[in-house]
Amino acid sequence: MNHRQTENMTDSEQFEAERLSLRGLLEEPIFDKAHVLSGYDQMDSQVTWCLPWDEVLSRPDSLVGVVVYTRPDTLSGAALALKSLLARGASAVIVDGTAPSSTVWPKALPAVELAFPVGFTVLNKLLAERALTQEAHVMRYGVMVHQSLAALLHRGAGVPMLVREVSSLTSRPALALDVRGRLIVQSGLPAEDSEATAALVQSLTAALPSRTEEEVLHAHEVHVLELPPAHSNSVSVTAVASAMHLAGRHEGWVVVLTLAGKPRRHDIAQYKVVVEQAGSIIGAEMLRQRSVDEAEERAKGDFVQALVHGNFASDLDLKTRAELHEIDLDLDYIVFVAPGLVDRTGPHPGASMVRLARYAAGVLPQVDVASHVTVIGDFLIVVRSLRSESQDEIDDYANAMSFDLEKRLGQRIPVTHGRRSHGAKNIAASYRDARIALGIAARLELSGSVSYRDLRGFGVLAVAAESDESRRLIDDILGPLRGPGGPPDFEKILFAYLAEAGNINAAARKLGLHRNTMISKLDRISRSMGLDIKQAENQFTIWLALRLDLLATVRAGVDRETRNT
Repeated sequence: MNHRQTENMTDSEQFEAERLSLRGLLEEPIFDKAHVLSGYDQMDSQVTWCLPWDEVLSRPDSLVGVVVYTRPDTLSGAALALKSLLARGASAVIVDGTAPSSTVWPKALPAVELAFPVGFTVLNKLLAERALTQEAHVMRYGVMVHQSLAALLHRGAGVPMLVREVSSLTSRPALALDVRGRLIVQSGLPAEDSEATAALVQSLTAALPSRTEEEVLHAHEVHVLELPPAHSNSVSVTAVASAMHLAGRHEGWVVVLTLAGKPRRHDIAQYKVVVEQAGSIIGAEMLRQRSVDEAEERAKGDFVQALVHGNFASDLDLKTRAELHEIDLDLDYIVFVAPGLVDRTGPHPGASMVRLARYAAGVLPQVDVASHVTVIGDFLIVVRSLRSESQDEIDDYANAMSFDLEKRLGQRIPVTHGRRSHGAKNIAASYRDARIALGIAARLELSGSVSYRDLRGFGVLAVAAESDESRRLIDDILGPLRGPGGPPDFEKILFAYLAEAGNINAAARKLGLHRNTMISKLDRISRSMGLDIKQAENQFTIWLALRLDLLATVRAGVDRETRNT
């Protein structure tokens, strides 16, 4: 094949021409007048290396792609050895001269008889040169693919354009999937047949392997998958997929699809090169885009924090920043707050909190409802617009958010909300109500949707909580319990006892204590306070002191948070 012919060939044709098969090997001059003795149907099997007969028989290695060289005198009584070569996947046996007529050749094992002896060295050198030529071509093609994709990456083309280029390089549909197997972008699939595309993605996701973090660090995989037909009228699909690994993280998959007919081996080799190069480049673009998204999210989160704290230099500052983040200032909003309860000893607790906030924002999605999230300390904040005046809309979202967090964190979670606010300027008041309600709900071990309005008793006490009389009451009743030698768990005991209306057995069950232990603790608390807790009047006084103290503590915490922002 001359240089001009090679120049006029497509990349796919060059793969076919330079991939050395047994048929191509027989076209070499040293095989002039050679005879094929068996294995006529296996002439397209790939050959990559040549090993001598004695070495092959002395080792049990796989012989896929290997041509076995032998002299005629070694074939006498070699029937079992030939069967072994076939079982080990040998590509062919080449006899350096005329083979004995008594040799019985397995039908599926190609055997070639040379017209004149050439020696092992000549045959081995020929195969090595052709194999190196193929490797060089794969490297050249890989560099070309890399340059093509990298040029788009450097121009900021984005993932859709990169996937489109993969489709163009292979003349096949291509797509990118994220780590959960969800379709990010596709090119070449019929846009009008969304159901077929969804079924194909689902089938592909099921076929692709999952990987742990340890496996990701040490693997760069390219998989060739045969997917079953999506329905009775369709055909099987061949997918060539490369995992996108970047900085030790699995980012997803780049996939090339053959929708009709089985691709040839050289086609698959070409697709492997393309998806392998595309995996790292598209993964780099996804990482860059995620960094941009996270930066935008942090900036938006800072704005949401300013919203809930009312920290703006002027109305113009509020309006300008709201326009930047595309937040409508004239909608009705309500603030939801939940505890994150993320393990703070983990490697990235902040990132975990942000992910929880994103999940919370995605609960009960509505086309005409906007959810804006941020994280403040150990709390998840969602500022959500409202479509109607219905309280059900608020409770449905709060309960759904609580249920989602419970599934993720494995424990009951309260989601509190403040009053409805019209316009962004009034969001701070809704947030303050929600935070106070969360402090109370957590202490009372509530879960699900909890409204500040639901805690009406605390709302009435809010007026008195800051008075000198309430402080004196708290000091007189609870002060002795907090002094040296006071019961360390007195608040928990008192809240449970009073919540059960003075029923010792019910309170003991609630706390997981023995009845006698509960009585002993209550007697100690009564002696410390100088009040008999069994009397109804004293129970009301203690109940009032506990709630005033809880309300004052929660409000002080919210005030400190606001001052520190």
